[in-house]
Amino acid sequence: MHKYKKIAILADGTYPRAQYPLEILAQADIVICCDASVEKLKGREPNFIVGDMDTLSPTLQEKYSDIIHKSSCQETNDLTKSFSFALGLISSAESGEINILGATGCREDHSLGNISLLAEYAKNVNNEIPPFNNKMREEIKTSIVTDYGIFTAYNNSVKLNAPVGSQISIFAFDNSLKIKSQGLKYPTDNVTFDMWWKATLNQTTQETVTLDFNHPSTILIYRPF
Repeated sequence: MHKYKKIAILADGTYPRAQYPLEILAQADIVICCDASVEKLKGREPNFIVGDMDTLSPTLQEKYSDIIHKSSCQETNDLTKSFSFALGLISSAESGEINILGATGCREDHSLGNISLLAEYAKNVNNEIPPFNNKMREEIKTSIVTDYGIFTAYNNSVKLNAPVGSQISIFAFDNSLKIKSQGLKYPTDNVTFDMWWKATLNQTTQETVTLDFNHPSTILIYRPF
């Protein structure tokens, strides 16, 4: 039987206030802080601090020296460094989930950048993807959790379970992608995904929603709480 590992990554945006993301932090097997986000962490100590350490104070660098993993690479941001590190903590004998918290708020450009990075993290399942030194696998669920909802990345056709009347938005980044849908108020069958808004603000009409892709591609699904 595969072991299951829950990893929470705390970015340096708005610290969670809602119950669900706070529960994720409390229940995570491992908490990874992106650089100075450790200064915001409440209720538990970090397991690791990852980043270029350009914003973490010298005092805290000394305090946490044994759990700091510094990378000076300027090709990736601290969130990507932390995600790569998190993948390395989930072995091939395990499945798991990586929940990213604090990825939004404070600055809109950071929020948009981090949300788009979630799609990059989920691309090319079972393929080696730089800058990661690990292989993505279907059994690693990857999400950004905010105080208002959850962004989750998917790489192929998917079935989702949700109460009838649930709000849902689909973001795709591939204008060759076609998605046949069942269980949505506004079907996506004829949508051309050339703009982010094209399949947003939808609603479920049955408990199981089916999204059938014409080819593998990456989408983000947002479901508000």
